[in-house]
Amino acid sequence: METRLSTTPFGRRSLTLAHVANQAVAKTRPPEKAVHKWNIFRAICTAKNALGVPERALAVLDALLSFHPETVLTGEGLVVFPSNHQLGLRAHGMPMATLRRHLAALVDAGLIVRRDSPNGKRYARKGRGGEIEFAFGFDLAPLVVRSEEFEALAAEVAAEARALRLVRERITICRRDIAKMIATGIEEGVPTQAGGQGPADWAEIHQLYRGIMIRIPRIATRQALEPIADELSLLADEILNLLETHIKTQKMSGNESQNERHIQNSNPDSPVELEPRFPESRGVGLEIVPEPKRVPDGTFPLGMVLDACPDLIDYSKGGIANWRDFLATVAVVRPMLGISPSAWEEAIGVMDEVQASIVVAAILQRGEAISSAGGYLRELTRKAQAAEFSIGPMLMALIGSRKREKKRA
Repeated sequence: METRLSTTPFGRRSLTLAHVANQAVAKTRPPEKAVHKWNIFRAICTAKNALGVPERALAVLDALLSFHPETVLTGEGLVVFPSNHQLGLRAHGMPMATLRRHLAALVDAGLIVRRDSPNGKRYARKGRGGEIEFAFGFDLAPLVVRSEEFEALAAEVAAEARALRLVRERITICRRDIAKMIATGIEEGVPTQAGGQGPADWAEIHQLYRGIMIRIPRIATRQALEPIADELSLLADEILNLLETHIKTQKMSGNESQNERHIQNSNPDSPVELEPRFPESRGVGLEIVPEPKRVPDGTFPLGMVLDACPDLIDYSKGGIANWRDFLATVAVVRPMLGISPSAWEEAIGVMDEVQASIVVAAILQRGEAISSAGGYLRELTRKAQAAEFSIGPMLMALIGSRKREKKRA
């Protein structure tokens, strides 16, 4: 006579239709089917969110699998029967209340099935030959039956993660390219249209770029990021087209000017000056170019400032190695943010140039949260004049915010 295994939980635990369905799935296991228990465990870990299994419940499942003596799950004898004390120790000292909660989570997810004894204890009955005839504990049969399902879910999760990683890479590359191309357009005075005013028009393009970046959520899915990546790619292509058109125009103008000079100098009667003459002046000497003013050291280490405001590096020509590079890059970013010369002069009057530039870098970093960069700079300048603002807490807040975002990612 075949021994009947229990299907109802012991004590106060209730039986649900989901439990009955999971038990029915366990009965469909072909006796000859075999799976590698750690391969299935890795697949379940990958697909844990799709299965609705918390991480600590996986630690309990890991401990349960360790009580099965074989690496391969097959045939009969898939019930493990450790006590809560032994199971808690293998689950890294998990408290009993927490252990029971996560065991229930594994049962509800259909990863294991309870086979409770009459008194609720877990043990095995052995025959005369010492072999286990039947056992009361947790049945691992669902892992064998649903192995293909777990592997398929894991493959889907891995594919989605790869697609998300690729779209993030697209956004990162577009962001870097757009920032550097805008900086180049402003520095070189490239007009954005026929008769354009160069930097003013580039500031509008920069605002368009920031408007796209604002829509990126802190915790983004692939579906949310793909349209943004497409918009950034389109904007990057348009900006590159502007720069290439300007280069072609410059080449054509250069060729025309060379032809004009050649025609003018082809007259043999015209005198050709091989060396420029000094200007004839009465007591006026040569113009003396003043030596560039030394850039003062910052109050805070440059590495700390760049760690708090890494977006500024995207606008540099060849990276920021010293304070001189830092100030030069801020000078490029300032008009993009819409900071007026008067607001900048007012900020320098209260703070020195380096500290005011650090504030501008911080405004760039928080650009998506600041509607008016010029007004914000004036407000911080007013607070600094009243000794109500200091740069240190601002930098530490930015660094802390970036660390929290990395943890969430």
